[in-house]
Amino acid sequence: MIGTIILEKDKEEELLSKEENSFNDVKSSMISPAKLSKTVSAFANASGGEIYLGIKEDTRTGNRETDGKDKEENYNDIVTMLESLEGLNEEFSLTFLVFQSKKIGLQITVFKNHSVVRASNGEIYIRKNAQNLKVETDEQKRRLELDKGIYPYENTRVPESDIADAINSEIYSYFAKNVIPNIDKFNWLRTQKLCMDSTLNVAGTLLFTDEPQVVLPKKSSIKIYRYKTSGEATRSTLGGNPITIEGCAYNQIYNAVKKVKEIIETIKKLDKKFSDIKYPDTTIHEIVTNAVLHRDYSIATDIQIRIFDNRVEVESPGKLAGHVTVKNILSEQFARNPKLVRLMNKFPSPPNKDVGEGLNTAFSAMTALRLKPPEIIETDSAVLVIIKHEKLASPEEIIMEYMKIHEIITNSIGREITGISSENTMKRVFYKLRDAGYIERINDDSMRGNKAAWRLKDGVDISRVIESEKNTQITLFDNEEL
Repeated sequence: MIGTIILEKDKEEELLSKEENSFNDVKSSMISPAKLSKTVSAFANASGGEIYLGIKEDTRTGNRETDGKDKEENYNDIVTMLESLEGLNEEFSLTFLVFQSKKIGLQITVFKNHSVVRASNGEIYIRKNAQNLKVETDEQKRRLELDKGIYPYENTRVPESDIADAINSEIYSYFAKNVIPNIDKFNWLRTQKLCMDSTLNVAGTLLFTDEPQVVLPKKSSIKIYRYKTSGEATRSTLGGNPITIEGCAYNQIYNAVKKVKEIIETIKKLDKKFSDIKYPDTTIHEIVTNAVLHRDYSIATDIQIRIFDNRVEVESPGKLAGHVTVKNILSEQFARNPKLVRLMNKFPSPPNKDVGEGLNTAFSAMTALRLKPPEIIETDSAVLVIIKHEKLASPEEIIMEYMKIHEIITNSIGREITGISSENTMKRVFYKLRDAGYIERINDDSMRGNKAAWRLKDGVDISRVIESEKNTQITLFDNEEL
């Protein structure tokens, strides 16, 4: 079903000024379906985007005006084109836009697609900035398939590998002893599609050789950098030499997390006095695990972990695979390296305990410590996760913001809006605000016990209180109490 939105004047003006970029494009309603299909292909093969039909632009002046159609049915040729595009698979949605002139435009939302989507002319396009670039060479097509996860690079044969490197390795012996005792090591590798005759593929090499880096140089290590700054990474702020973490994927994850935690524990911050910088162990573990399991191993670049005074950055080579985007990454799942993910989960104490839930766990752990959630950025060749040491609004700030537009607040409401689970902890927040002279308890017999309510004291300047709370570094409760 296609929805309809009647645009107010300000929204129409906003649409007329919309910037064309990697995620947005505007087109005249007179565009041919075949020509429009190139933009649809480009968005579907990149990260998805919005196309707004009914916006005409003067190429000489750059001025825009609406040029919608008289009837919704006049867009039927566009709808037919969308439904017939090879690979699109109905991964789009449509909304009619009614302009001030009563003419009708069409908003096409194209979702990132797991398949390669071809335009009406059979060609493949990909969106970059405000351009639709044709994918012409076999190498470009192969790159697109790898980016989408259509071809798992983990199945690629590693010519210099030797199956004996796995059969005689410490990690394979550890795995076999604890997971599948009394197996024929060669036959198990073969049945799991990890080897080809006497050689291993990428997944087999990463999982079951002690030094994958020998045959997969620049593709299987983790580099850790410590920058003694809160600003940009420069050579002058680099503290010591980079640390390289090697070994099989399983050991590499645990060793990298351990080293990152050791470095973080040496960092101090200055509030009213020096105190330790603390990040949730779970967040560091899950994000490093995610980087190792889901990176693109066809790219000759190591995973990079950069530790700053106020943040940790984890950069994993390769774009987000399949239909996963920055916006839906916490709700959608797609494994670029399914063998690596599945078999890693079979190890004792697997680093990916809850398959598909790692990032959700990482985000939740940050919230539990009242830190801002990680930021995820997708570049042309990597996924960057930034873990900032920045506090969320304090419970006191949240309460006072609520009191801007509400006359009273109760313990249950306070717990709901702050995320605090303990009634007693919530009481302590109210008591702190009471003792500071900001709020008072309502003296009413009907508001006692679990119905107790609070209100602002007369004459309190809420804006000034909130600013004061922002500048006060006080820990009201321990993490376990949340």
